[in-house]
Amino acid sequence: MSRLELLTPEGLRIDGRRANELRRITAKTSVFSQADGSAYIEQGNTKCLAAVYGPREARYRQQLQSDRALLNVEFNVAPFSTSERKKRSKNDKRSLEMATFIRQTFEPVILTKQLPKSQIDIYLQIFQHDGGVLQCCINAATMALIDAGIPMIDYVCACSAGCIDKVPVLDLNNLEESSDTPELTVAILPRTGKVNLVEMESRLHIEKLESVTELASQGCMQVHKVLDSVIRENTEYLRDRLNT
Repeated sequence: MSRLELLTPEGLRIDGRRANELRRITAKTSVFSQADGSAYIEQGNTKCLAAVYGPREARYRQQLQSDRALLNVEFNVAPFSTSERKKRSKNDKRSLEMATFIRQTFEPVILTKQLPKSQIDIYLQIFQHDGGVLQCCINAATMALIDAGIPMIDYVCACSAGCIDKVPVLDLNNLEESSDTPELTVAILPRTGKVNLVEMESRLHIEKLESVTELASQGCMQVHKVLDSVIRENTEYLRDRLNT
């Protein structure tokens, strides 16, 4: 499928969205009772479960850091999440790369110095892959960390944007990603607007970089509204339970 077919003359995309529209986001927290914090999110047809354990004693003494907590991230894609039925181990190169991106995104945000000599584990599982996996994982991890009561300076909200036939588009799906569409993933801290992650896997013309980055940042703010609403609803629910 060519890029021209990804965007109609009326400005509509394959899934019916306009260029600046997010996919539908459904999210909830406290979905996994055995974890200290957990969250489930659907962004379009991409589905991710995040579980957080900790702060707890470091698994290996040689990893222990006396002045801060150790952050560990494990990322996995279920074999049935894509049409390829490809099984990936947690030591798969792409999985390790994704885990590193996520760990580096959260290390400056989590107040690790308040939790010395401890370890925080974030486990991420993709159940369905329809594009935007990195952003979906970051958003799910944010909610799970908040659910676990881990101290952070702000939310971390992520969104992608790309360029189809010279038109900036928001929140690419798998079909758009697999059609050689330039894609940029941005994660920001909503209160300050500080950019915490910029990741791009394909080349984008310099003239389009500013507009695509700005669109992705606007998408992050829209994501923040959704995540904040979910967190507030869950907090009110827990408060009401304690008062009854």
